[in-house]
Amino acid sequence: MYGNERQNSGKMLEEAPEDEQMRFGKIIEKAGWYLARLQLMSLPEVFFRIRRAISNRLERAPFRPALVPPAPDLRLLPSAMLIPDPSGIDPAPYIACADDIVRGRLGIFEKTFTLDGPCPEWNRDPLTGLRAPLCHGKSLDYRNPDRVGNIKYLWELNRHTHLVTLAQAYRLTGGSRYLATLSAHLRSWLDQCPYPLGPNWSSSLELGLRIINWCFVWHLAGGERSELFSGEEGRRLRNDWLNSIYLHARFIAGYLSLYSSANNHLIGEAAGLFVAGTVWPLWKASEPWREMGGRILISEARAQNWPDGVNKEQAVAYQHYETDLLLISALIGKAHSFSFPGNYRDVIEKMLEYFASIMDVSGNIPMFGDSDDAIVVRLSREKDFCVYRSLLSTGAVLYNRADFRAKAGRLDDKTRWLLGCGAEPQSGGENADSAVLPVRRDFSSGGYYILGADFETPEEIRLIADAGPLGYLSIAAHGHADALSFALFAGGKEFLVDPGTYAFHTNKAWRDYFRGTSAHNTVRIDGRDQSVIGGNFMWLRKANARCYRWESGDALDRFGGVHDGYSRLPDPVVHYREIELHKDERLIVVTDILQCTGHHRVEQFWHFPESCSVAADETGIVAENGGIVLALRPKHARPDIEVLRGSYSPIGGWVSRKLDVKVPATTVVFRSAIDGLTRLDVELDLSFSKSKAKR
Repeated sequence: MYGNERQNSGKMLEEAPEDEQMRFGKIIEKAGWYLARLQLMSLPEVFFRIRRAISNRLERAPFRPALVPPAPDLRLLPSAMLIPDPSGIDPAPYIACADDIVRGRLGIFEKTFTLDGPCPEWNRDPLTGLRAPLCHGKSLDYRNPDRVGNIKYLWELNRHTHLVTLAQAYRLTGGSRYLATLSAHLRSWLDQCPYPLGPNWSSSLELGLRIINWCFVWHLAGGERSELFSGEEGRRLRNDWLNSIYLHARFIAGYLSLYSSANNHLIGEAAGLFVAGTVWPLWKASEPWREMGGRILISEARAQNWPDGVNKEQAVAYQHYETDLLLISALIGKAHSFSFPGNYRDVIEKMLEYFASIMDVSGNIPMFGDSDDAIVVRLSREKDFCVYRSLLSTGAVLYNRADFRAKAGRLDDKTRWLLGCGAEPQSGGENADSAVLPVRRDFSSGGYYILGADFETPEEIRLIADAGPLGYLSIAAHGHADALSFALFAGGKEFLVDPGTYAFHTNKAWRDYFRGTSAHNTVRIDGRDQSVIGGNFMWLRKANARCYRWESGDALDRFGGVHDGYSRLPDPVVHYREIELHKDERLIVVTDILQCTGHHRVEQFWHFPESCSVAADETGIVAENGGIVLALRPKHARPDIEVLRGSYSPIGGWVSRKLDVKVPATTVVFRSAIDGLTRLDVELDLSFSKSKAKR
């Protein structure tokens, strides 16, 4: 149970009256969603989902006997331990976090929740206080906040990343209070979340992630011989936990995300299945789980990533998440004598090359596509921990890459927990100073191109242009309508940014804004998005973008891209964008060409980070960040200029770096009315100091 504030908010949510018109509107909206979703399915997928719906209905039949897991054969438990000796890791941050958990304070995303009792209410959303019903999990509509509250917060709690922290503190100190709290939380979860009831048995992905975290808890706590399992109660905990692991794996194997849902969910599910069968080979089904999970991981690693290393979801945060799933599965396999093939390792290395290439000299990375702050396992509690640098740190060791080591900067705690503290002397192979960066400049399959000068120096310019697809598969769930957008970094400072994601399952207006065209550094026509939204994780009509020009030289980088998102208009518009970087002049020229025959309203959006001070003058816009100045000068007929900061109507002038967190920032809009074929030029002039404004 959570504190009084949470309890009251839950009561208000549960008891709030809903008039007939509102209920009818929700029914119509839901029916529209199902119809749109159906349009994006192939005929085989339709039949597959009908069969699955029938199977779900049969599972709920009252005459169906309860599923009793077979007895595990503990003699088959492997002796292999995943976690190396943690000596050399500073225990202080782990002790501090674990002590908070012992006191009943749990951090979920950017919020901290205080428990009223010793353990959470696992089926209750900690944000709204709403308790989800303990009905058959697969029949529960977890997309409906009236039924489950904010499902992201409920699920995040139930992934049990905080149990890993307790196990780490126990491993580092031997403190019995950490093991006692871990035991209490695990026991209460097993009691409150019986198979297959409630929100924690509704999504196979959540089960897969919980299994992976349980693997780390199991090893960190000492495995089968842990003090966690001492005495009669301990043995009962072990047996009930193993029974739940069996049920988790069986559930995942029967409810994989397939067809148009086969995105990162399928990889997370396969990873959970692989880990269950590998770490706990205690049942006849364990080997088939391991084989199935490994086979899916190998095939989906290739299917879901472009040959150049860009993940096909076109979302940087999801690429980190998927890379972690693939990497952790490989390490767990290696610890238990299972080797993934070389082409699987090659996919991970290419994904890491993409991170190393788009990361600026200060470690900034553009927030292209969706982000929900998802992590697989929270192994580091360092204050300056960066998920991208950490992956590169691990990759530097595993692939002997000096360029990865240079971008990572140091060996972080997550890498130490995974590979051991002794990995540091070998990391990166050759001297990191000899690394050639960026690793790549063009990712033609994924659709990203890097224009720049003076890389990895205090005067670095790094511009990442986007001419990639909207997203993956027919629903493109995590893509944003950002065709021909770009991010700009100068001297390690952000200047033009992708504002992020902010909302996921709730706050539809904000969800639609942050993934819409007006929240990106690109052009919007007639107030419409480039692609047509069909639901929170669904797009109906998708803009097709491509690069038609890419040149890079000592003095000039040039990018040209085009998309057809506005060809659906009564008077079709084709948007061409060319970007030139004149390196000696520190000058960027952005040219938008609108090919059409009629009258249209055109908006060019420019999104600055919250760290920028932005002001309008007689010639355009001047932005300053850390002593570096960027001037935006429209060179066509002077547009109407609007400056938004923290605006609700219209929505604009926001940046979101974390789920459910947004802060005011500056968005500048250049508005023009056009008739027929039109060219709009904007110069972006960078000045690093008075003495080096022009070189």
